[in-house]
Amino acid sequence: MMKKIKNINPGKSKIYFLILIFFLIFLSINYSIANSIGLIKLKVLDKVSSKNTELEFKIGDTIIYKNLQIKALKCKNSEFDDDPEITAYLQVIDLNKSGNDEVFVFNGWSFASSPSINPFDHPVYDLWIIECI
Repeated sequence: MMKKIKNINPGKSKIYFLILIFFLIFLSINYSIANSIGLIKLKVLDKVSSKNTELEFKIGDTIIYKNLQIKALKCKNSEFDDDPEITAYLQVIDLNKSGNDEVFVFNGWSFASSPSINPFDHPVYDLWIIECI
């Protein structure tokens, strides 16, 4: 009696199937990372009334708090330190200033553990990072 011979080697089909699965997993992980929009938590101190307000918004969104327009472009938690550092790139505009020759009151990186490296200097408000989510 004659044996039937298959055209496809079973070992090759399993390899192609595994490659396809790994490729699909890789694409889905990259898609989820690229489309995940993080959140940032900031604390704002009104120096006149001595009240703290906690703000939470999406990175890339612009929010208006009283007369400040705040936009967070980046927010990162360091992953490799024993004492993790939270950094954020913020742009803040004071909407009260008429005839404003400066575009931003603050435009730069802010560090949660040492805000004095690049301080947010405003006569009425203090602003600092709490966390990136």
